[in-house]
Amino acid sequence: MKILVTGGGGFLGQALCRGLRERGHHVVSYNRGYYDALEKLGVEQVQGDLAQRDAVIAAANGCGAVFHNAAKAGAWGSYDSYFDANVIGTDNVIAACRVHGIDKLVYTSTPSVTHRATHPVEGGTADTVPYGEGLKAPYAATKQIAEKAVLRANSASLATVALRPRLIWGVGDNQLLPRLVERAHAGRLRLVGGGHNLIDTTYIDNAAQAHFDAFDHLAPGRACAGRAYFISNGEPRPLREIVNGLLAAAGAPTVDKSLPFGVAYAAGVVCEGLWTLLPLKGEPPMTRFLAEQLATTHWYSMEPAARDFGYVPRVSIDEGFTRLKAAGSTHMAVTRS
Repeated sequence: MKILVTGGGGFLGQALCRGLRERGHHVVSYNRGYYDALEKLGVEQVQGDLAQRDAVIAAANGCGAVFHNAAKAGAWGSYDSYFDANVIGTDNVIAACRVHGIDKLVYTSTPSVTHRATHPVEGGTADTVPYGEGLKAPYAATKQIAEKAVLRANSASLATVALRPRLIWGVGDNQLLPRLVERAHAGRLRLVGGGHNLIDTTYIDNAAQAHFDAFDHLAPGRACAGRAYFISNGEPRPLREIVNGLLAAAGAPTVDKSLPFGVAYAAGVVCEGLWTLLPLKGEPPMTRFLAEQLATTHWYSMEPAARDFGYVPRVSIDEGFTRLKAAGSTHMAVTRS
């Protein structure tokens, strides 16, 4: 099958492209840039912006399915920039499916669409955890709008499913862990609220596998059509254990110092103000949303995903740490969910 993957050059995107090529599919990746890694995989690349409706529709020509993985992520930026990429871009992907009669759309969402300040989630499912309200981060707010659009688009002719992988990490990304390691070496890394809160994470291979499992089971009228699912390793652990496991795998100093949640939240307020008024370059080191995420328990039940499309994590957290260490620090990172 010819399959379109949006954002195929990213961390999860490359894992999706690699897995689909291994399964014998002709893969087209719609990216803003060009990636040598995708060329080596034999992936056809189309360059364009998600907000360009005609370009997205053209890229999907001849495809039998779409993995819509691309998004504007991050902790900072204008709401409009997030809206254009995440909402308008998703609307364009849905339009492309309808124009070309594509009947499968697998959407990469995020648990952040359900964020509610410091409200803990323990064993939650999409049926028991409601959407968040008053979201402080444009990423979470726009991804929520986009997810709702994808699920509304489910019909007798287009089967859609939204997956919410929690905190994807593993070999192959080079964004956040280098920053984590740099701060650890500089002695500037702190946990929030002690880091004893249990969190779910997802090893990269498991995140990709969940997408393939959903794709294999997705069809109009099937159990997973029109539904959202949390995805993780199913191994909730204290945040400090995850952070220090990643640092140890990278050969960096582990962290024990902590900031009280109130201090971190106040720092987020100050940083957001400075970055808005001045404005300063890059992302602020702390935001209110990030402080809440770091200090709150979030873990989910994998039973719905196992029941409806057979998702079972194959790589444990400990095995993931082993793989990170073996790969070398230049190929390690963790991506924010």
